[in-house]
Amino acid sequence: MNKVVRIGTRGSALALWQARWVQNLLDTIGLKSELVPIESNGDLDLHKPLYEMGVQGIFTKELDSALLAETVDVAVHSMKDVPTQLPNGIVAACIPKRGPWQDVLVPNHADWKENNGTIATSSLRRAAQWRHKFSTHTIADIRGNVPTRLKKLRESTYHGTIMALAGLTRLEMLPKKSVVLDWMIPAPAQGALLVTGLEKNHSLIASLKKLTHEETARCVEEERVFLRTLEGGCTAPIGALAQITDQTLHFKGSVTQKDGKKHLLFEKQFHIDTTNIGKVAAEYLLEQGAKELLHG
Repeated sequence: MNKVVRIGTRGSALALWQARWVQNLLDTIGLKSELVPIESNGDLDLHKPLYEMGVQGIFTKELDSALLAETVDVAVHSMKDVPTQLPNGIVAACIPKRGPWQDVLVPNHADWKENNGTIATSSLRRAAQWRHKFSTHTIADIRGNVPTRLKKLRESTYHGTIMALAGLTRLEMLPKKSVVLDWMIPAPAQGALLVTGLEKNHSLIASLKKLTHEETARCVEEERVFLRTLEGGCTAPIGALAQITDQTLHFKGSVTQKDGKKHLLFEKQFHIDTTNIGKVAAEYLLEQGAKELLHG
């Protein structure tokens, strides 16, 4: 295939880093490529909280449209932003090896644990899990790409903000005093990338499949099945993490009430050959009242 592959990407610093990383992967299998930055509504509107901007696809619609219009050949997404149901005609082309999955607290004051602390995040999941652990804290909304949020934090009176470790490390912007929140259950597929393409481009899709990291693909699939079974969008207070060690898949899934008062958790180990783990986990939490927490 001699054609230059056009890679659609959002225009933020992190999105461009991720697209360049995928570009380097394409180079390893002999595919020449170029980046085509496309702005999304999620990037343009920095005032509305994410959960007010529509349930799903806030950062992916414009890239989907560019794919379907054939102005790009593939699109690179942070997988946690991608709805569990892809548009007709668009398929997963590859899922590279996952980066760090954790959330981190970037403190603005040394006394961030104080009872009257204010923590900034636009994520319902992060806010709900934080409220569950720190019930006396106040949550403030903060929007923007990684550099913008760090700047807003420095200029604010907030005690800290919660961000994805993957984005901060990829951009080499992780502050030294950051606290990795191992207790916080990440968004399904957090830290993973998804490269999508048109289903009809069989040759290109077949080439890109070689770049899939099978362990990552298995884990994020279980996490996204969990999300889909709960009928939650990518902004819902739902967390999921699958990890494989030897022949064991360890699955954690959670649903947290928005005010943090209730937190439902599923945690269990399965043999690697077990199927429908995400569905089993979600159905267990639904029996425990997860739907009421999501819609309450």
